[in-house]
Amino acid sequence: MSHEPSAAADQFPLPAAASGPLSGMVVIDLTHVLAGPFASMTLADLGATVIKVEPPEGGDDTRAFPPFKDGKSAYFAAINHGKSSIALNLKSPEDRAIFDRLLARADIVLENYRPGVMERLGYGWEALHAAYPALIYGAVSGFGHTGPDALRPAYDMVVQARGGVMSITGEKDREPVRVGASIGDIIAGMYLVQGVLAAALERRETGKGRKIDVAMLDSQLAILEHAVALTSVTGSPPAPSGARHPSITPFETFHASDGLFVIAAGNDALFAKLCAALDLPLASDPRFATNPARCENARLLKRLIEAVTLGAPKSHWIEALAAAGVPTGPIQNVAEAMQDPQILARNMMVDILDQEGKPAYRAAGNPIKISDVPDPATRPPAPDLDANRDAILQWLARRSG
Repeated sequence: MSHEPSAAADQFPLPAAASGPLSGMVVIDLTHVLAGPFASMTLADLGATVIKVEPPEGGDDTRAFPPFKDGKSAYFAAINHGKSSIALNLKSPEDRAIFDRLLARADIVLENYRPGVMERLGYGWEALHAAYPALIYGAVSGFGHTGPDALRPAYDMVVQARGGVMSITGEKDREPVRVGASIGDIIAGMYLVQGVLAAALERRETGKGRKIDVAMLDSQLAILEHAVALTSVTGSPPAPSGARHPSITPFETFHASDGLFVIAAGNDALFAKLCAALDLPLASDPRFATNPARCENARLLKRLIEAVTLGAPKSHWIEALAAAGVPTGPIQNVAEAMQDPQILARNMMVDILDQEGKPAYRAAGNPIKISDVPDPATRPPAPDLDANRDAILQWLARRSG
């Protein structure tokens, strides 16, 4: 197997293989639900050939997740577009033989089973590294492959709770709430992509693969930049602060005459611009002249600002503050965000095609924009279960011939 991105995918008969910096790299994707499939989706969007290996009985769990359109899951399509599917029972000798041939052609294998499952199947890191030294092995799980709780099951909700994220999310003196997006899964998927790409870069020099072990719980702690710093210095963990940033003021929601909008004046210069735009003589007031002082007097400052902003609708203030160079914006629901001109201008809403090549679903685009790499307005369809078996077997036969 090559140490550069494999040439094996160049002739691979995907429905519409993406172009990009990972073109030619082959990823064998054993993952299911969200964290792992999010990682492999990112790799596919960057040009990798992703072969999704699914259990024959039902495939990926998310094939049964609503909402459905024409009997197919929009959730599954959003995370698995542009991949191919083959159904393999890794306890079957015949299917194991096919899987072994896939591994021999692969650059990366991804899995998100509980620790020990791959070892029991005979496909753990030690066995695969011995058989395929250049293969990169990416694993994502709830708690990682080491530590006292490695074998415990986990979902997004569990790691958001245990990792501290829920403790700082929500309103003060109210019950903790889960972040609305599945950041336990998605952040872990992002870190998995970073890990396997770092290993692929290193392999160009060493010729050797690495095992990447990403835990969802670890990933939650890694994103608590302010909370960890504050707790380590003061010994006291922060409480939820609603929409307000705990160490920058003013940096939260404010009422206008017709509802809430946000102001994020992140430094003294921006605060001075805000005061000028609102005609508030506060920039040199010692209670508000510095960010630490503003944080100490945050509630009073909010009342003084809202005494002005309640006098006009939020659209007026957003326009006025934006013109003054103050970061501001509306609080949009998902439907509004999906129609935001800036979102649309960046091609962040794309059509996922059906098997006939017609637009079937709307989904988020790829936020990684790379110069001179196409960023099409459509994405290839998500595969039906085992839909690419014949093509994959023909590709394997051609490569071994």
